[in-house]
Amino acid sequence: MQTDGEKKNGSKTGTAAFLLLSLEALGVVFGDIGTSPLYSMKVCFSEEYGLEVTRANVLGIISMIFWALTLTVTVKYLLFILRADNNGQGGEIALMALCMNKVSKSKATVVMVLGLFGASLLYGDGVITPAISVLSAVEGLGIYAPKMSHFIIPITVAVLLALFVFQKKGTGGVGKVFGPVMIVWFLSIGILGLRALVKDPEIILAVNPVHAAKFFMNNGIASFFVIGAVFLSVTGAEALYADIGHFGKSPIKFNWFLLVFPSLILNYFGQGANLLVNPKAADNPFYHLAPAPLILPLVILSTFATIIASQAVISGAFSLTRQAVQLGYLPRLSIKHTSESERGQIYVPAVNWMLMVATIALVLAFRNSDNLAAAYGIAVTTSMLITTLLYYRLTSFVWNWNPFLTLFMTTIFIIPDSAFFLANIVKVEKGGYLPLLIGILIFFVMRTWKKGRKLLLSKLQESTLTWEQLIHSVENSNIQRVPGVAVFLSGNPKGVPVALLHNFKHNYVIHETVITLTITTTDQPKVKNKDERIEVNEIAPHIYSVIARYGFMETPNVPKLLDQLPSKGLMVDKDKTTYFLGRETLVAGKGKGLMIWEKPVFSFLSKNATSATAYFSLPANRVVELGSLITI
Repeated sequence: MQTDGEKKNGSKTGTAAFLLLSLEALGVVFGDIGTSPLYSMKVCFSEEYGLEVTRANVLGIISMIFWALTLTVTVKYLLFILRADNNGQGGEIALMALCMNKVSKSKATVVMVLGLFGASLLYGDGVITPAISVLSAVEGLGIYAPKMSHFIIPITVAVLLALFVFQKKGTGGVGKVFGPVMIVWFLSIGILGLRALVKDPEIILAVNPVHAAKFFMNNGIASFFVIGAVFLSVTGAEALYADIGHFGKSPIKFNWFLLVFPSLILNYFGQGANLLVNPKAADNPFYHLAPAPLILPLVILSTFATIIASQAVISGAFSLTRQAVQLGYLPRLSIKHTSESERGQIYVPAVNWMLMVATIALVLAFRNSDNLAAAYGIAVTTSMLITTLLYYRLTSFVWNWNPFLTLFMTTIFIIPDSAFFLANIVKVEKGGYLPLLIGILIFFVMRTWKKGRKLLLSKLQESTLTWEQLIHSVENSNIQRVPGVAVFLSGNPKGVPVALLHNFKHNYVIHETVITLTITTTDQPKVKNKDERIEVNEIAPHIYSVIARYGFMETPNVPKLLDQLPSKGLMVDKDKTTYFLGRETLVAGKGKGLMIWEKPVFSFLSKNATSATAYFSLPANRVVELGSLITI
C-alpha cells in the first residue's frame, strides 16, 4: 500500500514526465505552423496579388488569419480531428483504418483510395516544408546585410543537410534539443508582436469577421486568390494530427493553448499593427518587427526554428511509412526505434534520405521563398479536405453521431477547406504540380505494391500442396525426421509454405518439430491483449500452425515471439531452431493482374525491400532461404 508521500512522489514524477514529453512535442510538432509568420503576411502583400497596404486590407487579412487559426486548427483539429485516434495513432492511414469498419466492399475501396492519396500527399508536404521554411529564415540575411544575399542558397543547403543527418537521433532526441529553442522562439515572436501591437491597438478590431467580409467585397477576385496565401498560416495542422502517435494528444493540446496559439496571434496582430504604422514594412513584415540590432539574432533564431518546422512533417512521414508497411501498402523498409519508452519514436533511413535529396533539389531549383510559396499549399489543402471527408464518414457511419450534428460540423469544416483548396489549385502550373506529382507517385507505388503482393500470394497458393497431401506424402515415404525445430514463415496459414515444400522435395527431410508462422497485421495500431497475440494449432503430430497478430504500428520480432509459445503449450528451444524463408525471383511475363508499367515497378520494389531476416529480427546464422521463380 502506498503512503501519502509516495503518492505525492508519484504525482510529481507523472507531472515531470508529462512536462518533459510536452517539451519534446513542442520541439517536433509545432515547428511548421509556428514558423508560418515568417512568410504568410509577406506573401499576402507580394506583387503577385497587387494589394495595397491600406487599413481595410490589413484588417481584412489579419481577420482571415485569426479565424483560420481558430476554426481550422483550434476547433477542427485540436477539438475534433484529434478524437479520431486509432488507439493513440493519427494521420490519414490511421483514420482510413477507422473508417473501414462497417463499410461495404465498394465503399471500402473509395475510403482506401482517399486515405492512401491523402497520406501520399504528406510526402509532398515533407519535401516543400523544409525548403520554404529554412529558405525564408535565411533570407533575413538580405535585410541585415544585402551584400550577403549570395550566401543565402549555400547556407540553406548546409542547414538542410545538417537537419536530415540529425534525424537518426530520433524524434525524442530531436525534441529534447529543439524543445527549449521553440520555447524561446514562441516567447520571442509573441513579445515582438506585443511590442508592435501597442503602437496601434486598433488592429485588435480584426477579431471581428466583418473585416474579412469587407475585404472580399472591396477586392473582388483578387481577394479569393489571397486565401491561398492566408492558408500558409495554418500549414502544419495535418502533420500535427499525424504526429500524435509520437507524443499523444494531451501534450499537443497543452502546448497549443498555453503557448503556441497565443504567441502566433500576438505576432500576426503585431505584424498587422506595424503595417498600419509603416506600410513599407510589407516587403518583410516579420523581420521589420525587430529593432535593427536584433535582426541578426532573430535570423539565427528563425533558422533554428525553421529547422524544427521541418521536423513535424519529417516525423509525420516516418509514422505514415511504418503504418503503410505494416498494412502491406509499401515493401519492408528498415525502421529503427529510437526510444525504449516511446514506441512511436522511430527513424526510417530510406524516407529520410529521399526527402533530403528532393528538398535540396527544390531549393536549388526555386531559389527563393516567394517562388516556393506558389508550389506550397496544394498538397496540404487536398489532404485537409480528404481528412474532413473521412471524418464525416467516421462520425456518421462508424461512431453513429447525430446526423444533423455531423452535417453541421462537416459544413463548418468543409467551407474553409474548400476555399483553401480552390485558391491553391490555381497554383498548379506555377509549381503546385510538384507536391501533387510526388503524392500521385507515392500513391501509385502503394497501389502497385498492394496489388502485386495479392497477385503473388495467389500464384504461390496455386503451386502449393494442402496439408492433407503433404502429411499423406510424409506418412507414405521414407522421409527422415531430423532433430531440431524448423520455423517456416508463410503468408497463408492454410497452405503449406513454399519453402517447406521445396525443403521436402529436394532435401527429403522434415524436422522433428515444424512450425509454420504467419504474421498478420490488424487494423488497430497495437494488439493490447497478449492472449490475442498468438494462436497455435496442431496440424499433425509435431507440426504446428502459429498465427501471430500485430498492430500496424508494431514491428514484429520473431525470436521474442517464440519466447511466448510455451504459454500456449508449445516448447521451443531457440538454440536448436532454424528459420526457413522463401525468396521469390520475379520474371515479367504475359500474365494478367498487373499492367505492363506496373510489373517493372513491383519487381524493383521486391528486389529492394529490406530482407525478411532483418525486418523480423531473425538471427542471420540460423536462416535458410529457398528460392522460386515466378512469372507475373
